[in-house]
Amino acid sequence: MAGQVVRRAYRYRFYPSPEQEAELRRTFGCVRLVYNRALEARTTAWYTEQRRVSYVETSALLTAWKRTPELAFLSEVSSVPLQQGLRHLQGAFVNFWEKRAEYPTFKSRKKSRASAEYTRRRSGGVTAG
Repeated sequence: MAGQVVRRAYRYRFYPSPEQEAELRRTFGCVRLVYNRALEARTTAWYTEQRRVSYVETSALLTAWKRTPELAFLSEVSSVPLQQGLRHLQGAFVNFWEKRAEYPTFKSRKKSRASAEYTRRRSGGVTAG
């Protein structure tokens, strides 16, 4: 048992200020938009070309989307949750291809749970938007 890493999860209650709440809502919306656009791109590529789209390709799409005038607002939120959304989509496709799950579905503003994941840096600090 020596050298084994113990991981723990903690749950916190958070009471955001109105400014923080607005930023969180904006982030949730951007994560949902990126996830849905990437899912659409992957679905279209599969049905039109029988081609699988990788995480790297969807990440490049995200960069291109940020450079368009109509999606420039994606640059106003932290890129970490946007990239995590793409990673979650990649995991959903891996599970689908390995027959552990159904085909990924689009996220809905009303039916889906709003979420954004901020990862830890390698140095151990938590990233802030």
